[in-house]
Amino acid sequence: MANALLFLLFLMLASNTLLEIVHACNQSERSSLLSFARTLSSPQLNWTSADCCSWEGVTCSLQDSRITRLQLPSKRLEFKQGNFLSSSLGNLTHLTHLNLSHNSLYGSLDQTQLFLSSNYLQVIDLSYNLLFGVLPSSLPSTHIQMVDFSSNRLHGVIPSSLFQQAWNLTSFNVSNNTFSGPIPSSICLPSSLLRHLDFSYNDFNGSIPRGLGKCSKLQVFRAGHNYLAGSLPEDIYNATKFEEISLPLNSLNGAISEGIANLINLTTLDLSYNQLSGVLPLHLGKLSKLKYIRLDFNYLEGSLPLSLMNCTKLVELRMGSNNLGGNFSMFDFSKLSTLSKLDLRMNNFFGVLPRSLYSCKFLKAIRVSYNNLELQIQPEIASLKSLSFLSLGVNKRLTNVKEAMKILMGCKSLVVLSLASSFVGEEFPTDLGKADFDGFQNLRMLDLSSCNLTGQLPLWLSKLRKLRVLGAESK
Repeated sequence: MANALLFLLFLMLASNTLLEIVHACNQSERSSLLSFARTLSSPQLNWTSADCCSWEGVTCSLQDSRITRLQLPSKRLEFKQGNFLSSSLGNLTHLTHLNLSHNSLYGSLDQTQLFLSSNYLQVIDLSYNLLFGVLPSSLPSTHIQMVDFSSNRLHGVIPSSLFQQAWNLTSFNVSNNTFSGPIPSSICLPSSLLRHLDFSYNDFNGSIPRGLGKCSKLQVFRAGHNYLAGSLPEDIYNATKFEEISLPLNSLNGAISEGIANLINLTTLDLSYNQLSGVLPLHLGKLSKLKYIRLDFNYLEGSLPLSLMNCTKLVELRMGSNNLGGNFSMFDFSKLSTLSKLDLRMNNFFGVLPRSLYSCKFLKAIRVSYNNLELQIQPEIASLKSLSFLSLGVNKRLTNVKEAMKILMGCKSLVVLSLASSFVGEEFPTDLGKADFDGFQNLRMLDLSSCNLTGQLPLWLSKLRKLRVLGAESK
């Protein structure tokens, strides 16, 4: 019996030893990781155990214990020297996922051998580091699905050959670098799986390339804050899966085509700060999923299409600083229950502020200054409990400044109130009742400039503890 127990114990020990041998990581790859760790100046990685598959950030294959993932984001990693990703990581030939994002890794991307040997790489995320240099001529693997080099110091032209064999690429992000030249025209392969493209915050120039319509699965296209010019290519409206088009702060011109009505899945349209002209598409309201319309600071003209009121999921409607006009009274805002920001400043709208606007209970900001509107303050505005920004100045003159201020004190969340050039020659209200208690207690900026109010500045202004900016002339 004792011999049998000893034999069983021997088998158990041998089995555990065998399991450790089977699951121990590849020793050559272990040496490569240690070589990588020695290039780091801080912090030190606690990679000391015999089995590197158990190390922090390391994942191995269950079949052959080869390293498949190295994920060390937000570890405050820094290199001792400027050489990026010593050739040791290039020895991890079975790597599928590499994530070293949100660190302080400094060095040249040109010098890495990672792109030459990682034939199985699917995800590479080196975003938010201090990397410089240019991109390679091709991606490291035909299996690559996600590439994120955003927020570094990379430069140069993106080679058109980069995408030629990227059959499985779904996301490509090089935003917030200093890339220049044109956006490659060969991004969209006939069988493209691309869903996310981000070229924003760079120095790209030229026009937006034709061919984006071939990206039949493309959902997000961002290329704002560049030097892009020309008109939007007509075939962009064939990519009907689009959920976001963000191209602000460029030099795009021409009209927005009626073809935009094909993009029925669009939730964000941001073409602000460009040079777009012409009238707005009549059927813009067919885009029922739209949440954010940002077309401010262009040269758009004509009237707002009434169909916009069918975009019942709107959160932001920004059309300021254009040449738009028409009777603002005609718009029924009662369906826009989620509207948070309305900006129509510096246009040519006339009429009155529709009472239906007060049904938008989530409104935080209203900016309709510099139009030709009749904006008598209505008591219903106090129902907008979240309203923190209100700019009504430089429209048709208002009357009864005292009553207006009393009503607006009911907007307890107001931080900015601008009524510049709204009154003329009235007396500065001295007794507003609740102002001595809880009126305007969150107000930081009050603009009553160019109103030529008479009398002295009232005492209640001194009781607004948070007030930092006051624009007023008193005679």
